[in-house]
Amino acid sequence: MSMSLDGIKNAFRGFDPNDMDFNTAGTWPVGIKVIVYLLVFAALVGAGIYFLILDKHDAVEREIARERDLKQQFESKAFQVANLDALRKQMADVEGRFAELLRQLPTDKEVPGLLEDITAIGRNAGLDINSIALQAERKSQFYVELPINIQVAGDYHQMGEFVSGVAAIKRIVTLHDYSIRPAGNDQLSMTISAKTYRYDDTN
Repeated sequence: MSMSLDGIKNAFRGFDPNDMDFNTAGTWPVGIKVIVYLLVFAALVGAGIYFLILDKHDAVEREIARERDLKQQFESKAFQVANLDALRKQMADVEGRFAELLRQLPTDKEVPGLLEDITAIGRNAGLDINSIALQAERKSQFYVELPINIQVAGDYHQMGEFVSGVAAIKRIVTLHDYSIRPAGNDQLSMTISAKTYRYDDTN
């Protein structure tokens, strides 16, 4: 043991820490060189381990986040599969209602017949039909609007019967922007806009 201590003392003999200069590292005692080499080696190994662990930690965090996303996707898919029959039934109901609405929309060939029905309703109510004229089409995103300008004359009861009759038509017809004014001889003149619609299958 004493020999080892002597060897260590000899390794550091004549070395002054205040005289350490890396430019003269080659002249440093062997003991100092060994310690410096060990410190540099330890620093390099420590830095490598640190960056390796940091990289692995980031990878683990990414996998954890990915696991959460996959779990949410799995839960969403599982819910959809569990409710697949209900969704199919709901889709069939929606398609059925949509088809029913389409059947209530007049086709191009049926529009003249619709105008004749409105005219017949007005005459059956006792109104004088001044004009029932189809206006220019107005395209919307999914349907085409067909405005109809109607001008009739009669009394309040006849006009009420006419409006009720138009509302009862199986085809979808809505009434808008009516104007009633005296026309003489206890008669009233009514201008009203009717609108019907057809599905736009060109989209």
